[in-house]
Amino acid sequence: MHLALIGTGRIGRYHADLLRRTPGVTRITVADADADRAAQVAAELGIEAAPTVDAAIAASEAVVIAAATDAHAELIISATTADKPTFCEKPISLDLESTRKVVDHVDATGATVHMGFQRRFDPGYQAARHLVVSGGLGTIYVIRMVGHDPEPPHKAYIRVSGGLFRDFGVHDFDAIRYVTGDEVVEVYADGAVLGFPVFAGYGDIDTGVAILTMGSGAKGLLSSTRHDPHGYDIRMELFGSGDSAVVGWDHRTPLRSLEPGGPGLPADPYPNFQARFRTAYERELAAFVEVAAGERPSPCTVYDAMQALRVAIACDRSRAEHRPVMLEEVA
Repeated sequence: MHLALIGTGRIGRYHADLLRRTPGVTRITVADADADRAAQVAAELGIEAAPTVDAAIAASEAVVIAAATDAHAELIISATTADKPTFCEKPISLDLESTRKVVDHVDATGATVHMGFQRRFDPGYQAARHLVVSGGLGTIYVIRMVGHDPEPPHKAYIRVSGGLFRDFGVHDFDAIRYVTGDEVVEVYADGAVLGFPVFAGYGDIDTGVAILTMGSGAKGLLSSTRHDPHGYDIRMELFGSGDSAVVGWDHRTPLRSLEPGGPGLPADPYPNFQARFRTAYERELAAFVEVAAGERPSPCTVYDAMQALRVAIACDRSRAEHRPVMLEEVA
């Protein structure tokens, strides 16, 4: 399969490297709004570059979108209008109006779109889903989610990120839907700038918390920070009537015990999301090749992306208005 990869920034270059090793991919053509950067990445990886995004889409059999967030919606519509199965990194957009436009387009055309929420392909999150679906967890009481970036993003990224909940927490909002098979119906969220004043200049926060109420009545708890001095830490803890379990706790989790004789900080903690979720990204892209070949349906649809965004928007509204927000308010 000949894939077009649109966007050659940090995540785009990462995907290009992984796609070179993805079964079924025989050719990769990259393109970027910055044609010089696309050419440089192509030369470094031994693949080809197209002079324009439209040329790359036209030449390919399927499209992988890893461009800047504000270009996602337009690129999804362009690629699917050209009848190309499309993978797009999250999110579709940072606002519901643009997101809804893409969802309506996909519904109307029957286009094939796979959204990039890689945790759905992580072995730990898949095991958590199996634990719930099999009944092993029993009645779900609480799901606690933790997300810590090792370092804050650069200033230019903060400006366009959409904020902590839409940029970072949205992965957790998709993950809790995926694992539980349930919908968030209400949120209460808050946050603050505690370590990095640059976030305040953009109305953003570096530390956030949220209480999620699921349709079943189960509670989800999320805490997120933009800084962890020890590394990249992503976990999901599940507590139910039949079991208690955790995703993301292994020999590289950047956490140490204060109990006498407890485990200390690992020698090689996860430094970033690329290291923590490499297997998930590999499996995600392999799945997209199967989706593009018509061998399976999309495992993460534009509807899933819209639902996760609705939760993030509800969290932003809750933080701003200091009140619980029902998801039905985010229509």
